[in-house]
Amino acid sequence: MLTSIRGLSAATISVGLLLSAAPAFASEVSSDAPVVDDSISADLIAASIALDPRPVDGSGTVLTSQVERAGQPIDGTFASDLAGESGFTFSANVAFTTEYRFRGVDLSGGDFAVQGGFDVSHSSGFYVGTWASNLDEQTVGFGSTELDVYGGWSGDIADGVTADVGAIGYLYPDAPTAAGPTDYVEFYGSLGVSIGPASLTGGIAYAPDQESLGSTDNLYLYTDVGIGIPDTPITINGHLGYTDGFLTFTGDSKAFDWSIGADLAAGPVTFTAAYVGVEGDALIDPAGTFTDDAFVLTVSASF
Repeated sequence: MLTSIRGLSAATISVGLLLSAAPAFASEVSSDAPVVDDSISADLIAASIALDPRPVDGSGTVLTSQVERAGQPIDGTFASDLAGESGFTFSANVAFTTEYRFRGVDLSGGDFAVQGGFDVSHSSGFYVGTWASNLDEQTVGFGSTELDVYGGWSGDIADGVTADVGAIGYLYPDAPTAAGPTDYVEFYGSLGVSIGPASLTGGIAYAPDQESLGSTDNLYLYTDVGIGIPDTPITINGHLGYTDGFLTFTGDSKAFDWSIGADLAAGPVTFTAAYVGVEGDALIDPAGTFTDDAFVLTVSASF
């Protein structure tokens, strides 16, 4: 049973921002994952998890030693040449959403959230990244910001089959000291299959015993489905997740989360509408602050 909001945080890695997590945990993590968010298994502390896959977000890099270049836009030709010679690819993402939902749990108090991150990937399949979102300080109680840092490997393992494995750290840089330990680490993995316009992803995220998780562990399982409508920029997405452990709002420490929605792609920009829900007990979350169902709108872009 969740005795503290600790651990609620994306992704996903799943379809629809894991449609939550995690990092996908990855793009929901994974690319699907993170998402993430899409990972607390919480997902709660997303997404991730989310599933993310949790997206996937990354970090910056020094492109030149010339001081006068610092802070200036990267020249497109230079960046392309660098990637071609070194095998590295740099990307960024940003999103504006009506609520930050991680594995179904509301971490922004029902308010607007701004999210984004950076990724660095190599042609070998290895990657590192970072992603951040604002939180609701009053309800979540772990400061105003969640910062995820992750790394792993993703790539094709067979025709039409991809894998994504890695680890993600959920950090709360301005969490009040009275809250005690808040940061925690989660490990994730997923397999994705594409058949024509349809895709299916299954994943797992596991956070071992940590003080910030009440000296217990947390297991998150999820599946994401995406079906592109032929000759249109629209994709229908579905997500189902299951949490067993500390990051729940139920008396038995077990909970399902779900979402169904649609994406509309317009160049680098994607518009997403999703209905998101998660199980919660009235005794644990009497006002439904974290677990009430919600209709979430998101505008995101990748560069």
